[in-house]
Amino acid sequence: MPANILLVEDEPAIQELIAFNLQQAGHHVLRADSAEAGMSVVRNALPDLILLDWMLPGMSGIEFAKKIRSDERTRQVPVIMLTARSEETDKINGLETGADDYITKPFSPRELQARIKAVLRRRAPQMTDDLVEVKGLSLDPATHRVNGNGQPIDLGPTEFRLLHFFMTHPERVHSRAQLLDHVWGDHVFVEERTVDVHIRRLRSALEATRHDALIQTVRGTGYRLSAL
Repeated sequence: MPANILLVEDEPAIQELIAFNLQQAGHHVLRADSAEAGMSVVRNALPDLILLDWMLPGMSGIEFAKKIRSDERTRQVPVIMLTARSEETDKINGLETGADDYITKPFSPRELQARIKAVLRRRAPQMTDDLVEVKGLSLDPATHRVNGNGQPIDLGPTEFRLLHFFMTHPERVHSRAQLLDHVWGDHVFVEERTVDVHIRRLRSALEATRHDALIQTVRGTGYRLSAL
């Protein structure tokens, strides 16, 4: 499944090779050559996963991971450490810092893809019937009801599923292809622009309670629900 992946790697040749292989696999890659640059990317939009080099100029990958895990907004973002350190103590240190996985250089593109798939599968939010609420907008999957500040909102089935997905994945940017996979299902073949039509319908339905601004367009990438 395509994902928005932040690659934090300071060696240009390695960064280019990893980014190329990720893009070949269909992922959207955001690049940073330092932890500070990576933080800037994360502040703008949450990625689905972070590939993080241990040895970076300035702030180390370990310190970066600690900051990610200490912030409530970012603590759920999966992190895979990339490093030439192969000692057991180094691996333990990386994992105890909060990394979800640890890959020792050199590694093959196939191994990296397998690790990414495994981490995303583990960390994907589970679909539940729990009531979800964001800034006065509530959605109840069990009763299929949506309310904005106590006022009922009428949504079609696709707009309901789309809003449910956004509300259970706040702040994350999703491409049209990702939304099609998650909301429509990978067995349904429709044009990506179909997403834009349903986004417009969803915003229109949310206008009455002024919740339409929660659904944001991220130019060149896709859409997100932001309550900030």
